[in-house]
Amino acid sequence: SSRRRHTRFRNVTGVQTCALPILTIDWQIRRAELSDIDQLVEIEDAQFPEPWSRQLLRDELSLTSQRRYTVAEQRGHVVGVLGLMLIDDDAHINTIATRPEYEGRGVARSLLDEALPVIRAEGYRRVTLEVAVGNQRARALYLAYGFEPLGIRKQYYRVTNEDALVLVKYWQSDESAP
Repeated sequence: SSRRRHTRFRNVTGVQTCALPILTIDWQIRRAELSDIDQLVEIEDAQFPEPWSRQLLRDELSLTSQRRYTVAEQRGHVVGVLGLMLIDDDAHINTIATRPEYEGRGVARSLLDEALPVIRAEGYRRVTLEVAVGNQRARALYLAYGFEPLGIRKQYYRVTNEDALVLVKYWQSDESAP
């Protein structure tokens, strides 16, 4: 059965009102594969002013001992991606993106919900990432997951000359997994 976003209407004292949309998650999170490259390039091109090349994506997916890439897949269609670089006891989110038509539907949350507990369980002590200072939606998402500001990288994004906010999440020994 197809699960979609539904809006319910109801009539209250003669006035038609619209309840909040009901969101049903109907994608699965799995490890990215080389066969996903075409779809990953599409997401990169749609979301980033400086998209990664096909070759760079291929190289990233091939570094399986130092990288962890997952995708959100809906009926054979990749709708989001999360890429981690793993070094010593640090994890770094290299990329997280969704297809534009899936923004705000919980794809990035699903990717983080899958990845963060796994890398914590594997012994990584912290997670870092860079986010464009002007990307308020992404910043709010990361703050909701417990990421905290660590610093600024001036003019980090060359095409836009925008600064990047560096965020970090540390795990405390008494903290429950995200």
